[in-house]
Amino acid sequence: MGLAEALSDDGKVTGRGEPIIRGVITGLGTLLGGMLHTFPFLITSLPAALRIAYAIVAVELLSIALIRFRFMKTPLLTTIVQVIIGGGIVFAVGIWLGTLGAGE
Repeated sequence: MGLAEALSDDGKVTGRGEPIIRGVITGLGTLLGGMLHTFPFLITSLPAALRIAYAIVAVELLSIALIRFRFMKTPLLTTIVQVIIGGGIVFAVGIWLGTLGAGE
C-alpha cells in the first residue's frame, strides 16, 4: 500500500505532499494496523485472544474514520459508515474463507 501511495501521484495533483513521505506514512500505518490485531493470538487462550483482537480491530476502524474526518475532511458520520461497512465486508470474507479452509 505504501508503494502504491507513493507512486499514485507526485503530490501536485492531490496536494498531499511528497510521494516518499506519503508512501512511508502509508506503509508504516499498514504495518502497524496489520500487526496490532494479530498480537493477541500469542495468548494461549483462543477465546481471550479473539475478544482482544475484536476490540483492537474496532479501535483500528474508529481510528481510520477519525483520520479520514480530520485530515481528509470527510463528514464524520459518512466516514464511520464507510469504514464500518468496509470492515464488515472484510470480516465476512474472512469468516467465509475460514469456513472454506476448515472444510465445512
